[in-house]
Amino acid sequence: MAKSASKETPLMQQYNTIKAKYPGALLLFRVGDFYETFGDDAVKAAGILGIVLTKRANGSASHIELAGFPHHSLETYLPKLVRAGQRVAICDQLEDPKTVKTIVKRGVTELVTPGVAYSDNIVQQKSNNYLASLFFEKSTIGISFLDISTGEFLVAQGNRDYIDKLLQGFKPGEVIFQKSRYRDFIEQFGDRFYTYTLDEWPYSGDYATETLLKHFDVKSLKGFGIERLNTAITAAGVALHYLNETEHRNLQHISAISRIEEDRYMWLDRFTIRNLELVHSPNENAQTLVDVLDQTCSPMGARLLRRWIVMPLKEKKPIEARLQVVEFLVNESELREKLEHEIRQIGDLERLISKIGLQRANPREVCQLKRALHAIESIKQLCEQASNDALRTIAEQLNPCSLIRNRIEKELQAEPPALLAKGSVIADGVNEELDRLRKIAFGGKDYLVEIQKREAEATGIPSLKVAFNNVFGYYLEVTHTHKDKVPTDWIRKQTLVNAERYITPELKEYEEQILGAEEKILALETQLYNALIADLAEYIKPIQLNAQLIAQLDVLLCFAVVALKNYYVRPVIEDSNVLDIKGGRHPVIERNLPVGEDYITNDVYLDAENQQIIIITGPNMAGKSALLRQTGLIVLMAQMGCFVPAKEAQIGLVDKIFTRVGASDNLSSGESTFMVEMNETASILNNLSDKSLILLDEIGRGTSTYDGISIAWAIAEFLHNQPSARAKTLFATHYHELNELSTSFPRIKNYNVSVKEVGNKVIFLRKLVPGGSEHSFGIHVAKMAGMPPKLINRATEILKRLEQERTGGENIKDSIKKVQQQAYQLQMFSIDDPVLVKIRDLLNNLDVNTLTPVEALMKLDEIQRLLKT
Repeated sequence: MAKSASKETPLMQQYNTIKAKYPGALLLFRVGDFYETFGDDAVKAAGILGIVLTKRANGSASHIELAGFPHHSLETYLPKLVRAGQRVAICDQLEDPKTVKTIVKRGVTELVTPGVAYSDNIVQQKSNNYLASLFFEKSTIGISFLDISTGEFLVAQGNRDYIDKLLQGFKPGEVIFQKSRYRDFIEQFGDRFYTYTLDEWPYSGDYATETLLKHFDVKSLKGFGIERLNTAITAAGVALHYLNETEHRNLQHISAISRIEEDRYMWLDRFTIRNLELVHSPNENAQTLVDVLDQTCSPMGARLLRRWIVMPLKEKKPIEARLQVVEFLVNESELREKLEHEIRQIGDLERLISKIGLQRANPREVCQLKRALHAIESIKQLCEQASNDALRTIAEQLNPCSLIRNRIEKELQAEPPALLAKGSVIADGVNEELDRLRKIAFGGKDYLVEIQKREAEATGIPSLKVAFNNVFGYYLEVTHTHKDKVPTDWIRKQTLVNAERYITPELKEYEEQILGAEEKILALETQLYNALIADLAEYIKPIQLNAQLIAQLDVLLCFAVVALKNYYVRPVIEDSNVLDIKGGRHPVIERNLPVGEDYITNDVYLDAENQQIIIITGPNMAGKSALLRQTGLIVLMAQMGCFVPAKEAQIGLVDKIFTRVGASDNLSSGESTFMVEMNETASILNNLSDKSLILLDEIGRGTSTYDGISIAWAIAEFLHNQPSARAKTLFATHYHELNELSTSFPRIKNYNVSVKEVGNKVIFLRKLVPGGSEHSFGIHVAKMAGMPPKLINRATEILKRLEQERTGGENIKDSIKKVQQQAYQLQMFSIDDPVLVKIRDLLNNLDVNTLTPVEALMKLDEIQRLLKT
């Protein structure tokens, strides 16, 4: 082993030493002007980036795979690697190659992972990129969410369900936890997150607490209100430890840590967040609630909107405070337009000040900070003049930081380059030495033109020119035609096909002055710029507060714009158990209707005394699911502080929204539709309260008809008879038998989504009307879906036969058996016919107890295909 190592080149020895420290990462190794990858890393990088894979000699040891790209393309290639799920260690040259004779010293300056990134090309502008840190301890799990790109740091602790809900709502880019708990994590939260496991030692003793105390420079965590959340503190301390391990040490922008206050926010479990399609949809290209509501003017506002959507409030006072501002802005069009204009000038202030904390802000970004602070001053004045207390409170807290803003204005060029190395960053008049050096560097070049002119006249060589190359600096070039006119004191340096190149002592002297000045200018500009960045870091806290206030104002402004655009109304928020929506609409569906088609509005009334549970029957495609979802979304929007899509809405505060909507197999975990359905329903029944809203769609359809009816019936009965929690419930079902519940239970009422039969056609009216429905119209839906006409006719025959038999008092099982017997007689010329034998076997093997209507239609289709062969 030692022998082969000695055969390696010094460069590869250095590479392998550094690579060994970061075994799980793809190492980008700086060699001159390129970042190179070697071995397995090169194979991965070439595949992900589409760059050429070559080989290079590794001393006498062997050849090794190689793939690289120019260092200035890092911002292009790094995001692609991180998005592909790679952890990327960036290894830079730590000294100038010109100053050393041996191999250049190198080291990892940054480890970028899917959850630890702040580059604009990696993180999404409108959503946070959280690193989630978990700590499993007995029955409690601690969790922290840290976004290095914004400085947000949040903690919570609780049981599995609560942590699952938070993971679903915050959607972290990466989750870290103890190595020994990998199986626990996958069992409890699935494999849909990018995960990384750590050794056990950072989780033990007081290490995590000490890490937090040291970072915030405090004696205790009481000031943050998290001192009693021991498991959460451990998770948070390990998150900071992880940032340190990934070479991120300038973390002054992470200036506070706060608790996610569970009791302030409505409970939305992960099923509800998914089923209501709030910020993500399992369906490709589907619009979500955030797509409809997001009319924000800044990235901070867009991120806060997402947070408000998954964390609606459940206390009347703060909801009313938001609604009041929205109503004021709805009625003040001039103020609204001015605020929108100013907020658009601010850009992503939150991430910008974080880059200053990380010491990664470029000159152009610092100039953007100056523009943002100017806009904040204008917003402060506009809010001060408004006749609204909440806006005036925002104005009081906004700080335009005029001292540092004026300093940026004075010290930086008005339009500096993005890269400091390009020069011309610091303004004239800031530093005397810098101004002097600039005169030499740029005045010197003017002097070279003078030399050229003077020497051309003195020698009589009209084509004489002064030029520069990297080999011997500035030179005079003379064509062969005039070489006999060259003075004897010129020193010849190079002969070309058509010309000779010369240098003079005077040229060398000016070259030294110019080149020396350029190097000194870059060093001095870098020093002055870094001093400005260091002083800017003192303003991190007030500027972060500005960003938070602007984000709040932006979201409230967005709610006003959306309310006007989509004809939303202000909901009435009450501390009651009444939910009364008149003329409700689905906010997403109504935006996607064909031009000229109006959304059919519906009224929904629920309370705890008279109409606690509504059983909704009606055919598929009639709009039952849309009605359930729109009710949930209207309540959720109201408690976010947003106006709602309705004519009127009286919202008794809801503390939890539960949904069981649509089929969702979890086959990768070995769970059927029915099992998933039962898990979700169990979660509802075990967590409901008096102020809960429950939306149940097609409970029990994943099992046999009788099982399904029995389970659905028992659930409705359970919800009605629960003494401590009369949860408001909408229950959509295919089982018309459930209409019988209303005769036995006083708070259960029957409604149906009406349809109109015209001849053999069905028109869906999508209107909720009192009374139960007797038909499911499944065959009509199958016809609309394009099922073959023969199959539709046969299904209609079977349906008629079943209905006749059932009215005669027979049960469904006997009826289907009779229909099966009839099927034997269809076109039977000989029972020896192999096709008919197949049909007979197929029918004999049917288990009617587990057969759903769609499966029955598919079996009929299979029989029909057999007859055609």
